[in-house]
Amino acid sequence: MEDKQITLVMGVIGADVHAVGIKILDYAFSNAGFKVINLGVMVSQDEYIAAAIESNAKAILVSSLYGHGELDCRGLRDKCNEAGLKDIKLYVGGNLVVGKKDFATVEKTFKEMGFDRVYPPGSNPEDSIRDIKSDFGIL
Repeated sequence: MEDKQITLVMGVIGADVHAVGIKILDYAFSNAGFKVINLGVMVSQDEYIAAAIESNAKAILVSSLYGHGELDCRGLRDKCNEAGLKDIKLYVGGNLVVGKKDFATVEKTFKEMGFDRVYPPGSNPEDSIRDIKSDFGIL
């Protein structure tokens, strides 16, 4: 299958130690035919970028559950661009902000930060799998 050639780097950003969700995502994306590089929990922006360069990944998937994703993700697009990853797709999902905010506002914030797709808490992995396949013309 052509989509086996798509490598995804994923992990839980910042000081977040929520491990169950990233294992579920790893399983779902692997079963969908992607090559998954799962960095686990407490991943820094530099670790995502280094892994993406090393594996020639097409996308970075950032998960955050502890609510500090907005702070942890700020500047990631710029760092990717500086590292020569201008074309890499950035996806982010989970409980990305502290408190209750309208998801449309959260999505706008992350898109302005350079993320290609933003997913709310409790999203079905099938939605992001479908989006990634669409973004890379695999459908």
